[in-house]
Amino acid sequence: MSDASFRLSSDGDSEHSHLAADLPAIVGKNLRRLRIRQGYSLERLAKHSGVSRAMLGQIETGKSAPTIGLLWKVATALGVPFANLIATDEAHGPLVFRRNNAKLLSSNQGQFTSRALFPFDGERQVEFYELRLAPLHREEAEAHAAGTRENLVVAKGAIEVTAGHERPTILTEGDAILFEADVPHSYRNLGTEEAVVFLVMTYVESIG
Repeated sequence: MSDASFRLSSDGDSEHSHLAADLPAIVGKNLRRLRIRQGYSLERLAKHSGVSRAMLGQIETGKSAPTIGLLWKVATALGVPFANLIATDEAHGPLVFRRNNAKLLSSNQGQFTSRALFPFDGERQVEFYELRLAPLHREEAEAHAAGTRENLVVAKGAIEVTAGHERPTILTEGDAILFEADVPHSYRNLGTEEAVVFLVMTYVESIG
């Protein structure tokens, strides 16, 4: 995902609007907890992630709204999934993810959105997302943790996927691809209408 400002949004739901306002605090709390659990000082995490100590400090105190790209760098340095940085407590039992109450991460002024289709709590090796790309938009993604794989299926439109130095692959509706995502990669919408893609991300070790 690109290094552009993100936001948490919903379709008018007051509870999720409240979550949007609280997102910097949620990210800050999670980052501090994960950093301490891994035994990282702010200086060490800054060195490994390429994010300045001052910025990390501002994020942990909820004083700065980080970017998607920045959070990917931090998550990769900590060896945890991106979702762990935005996780909120979830109830046990069956969980329904209503479209109208979706928690969305967006970048590039809404040109790219990502919706998590799984709960963040508990251990897991797989994450499931719905991705939407605006017409002709190209989204750049940082390399994920070593051994991470992405399995994409195109639900609407046509996209081009490029992973590392591999030749770009064009996918149309119904096509799927599995690739190593521990290298920089990108998704590009080839059409003049929004493209919808479902993504399954698989990690080598259980996370949570």
